[in-house]
Amino acid sequence: MKIHLTSIFVDDQAKALRFYTEVLGFVKKHDVPVGEKDRWLTVVSPEDPEGTELLLEPAGHPAVAPYRDTLVNDGIPLAQFAVDDVRAEYERLRGLGVRFTQEPLEMGPVTTAVFDDTCGNLIQIATKPQ
Repeated sequence: MKIHLTSIFVDDQAKALRFYTEVLGFVKKHDVPVGEKDRWLTVVSPEDPEGTELLLEPAGHPAVAPYRDTLVNDGIPLAQFAVDDVRAEYERLRGLGVRFTQEPLEMGPVTTAVFDDTCGNLIQIATKPQ
């Protein structure tokens, strides 16, 4: 068994697609209309285009807002992405205007940082396990 797809709730799918592709560097994998305004919209890492897909899922369900608001208010990231160098990625993303809620922090063998994805979520980046 392996993870093929995971999702993240987003306020606006078009805005999320721009952020996740143009800022973070993911690549659009699927974009299929669902209903009148929603889409089955996934992105993947350009390093692994056949790997795990991230579904940019509409945040319309009534349970989503209280769940995400509580996580954000408590500073808890909804998802974590692996990077080779957290400090370098932190500087790159800050240069693109990304707002961080946690600067790079060393925790034993791992360094992490947390940013706001502009779509209602906090995302953590962490060094890839060696």
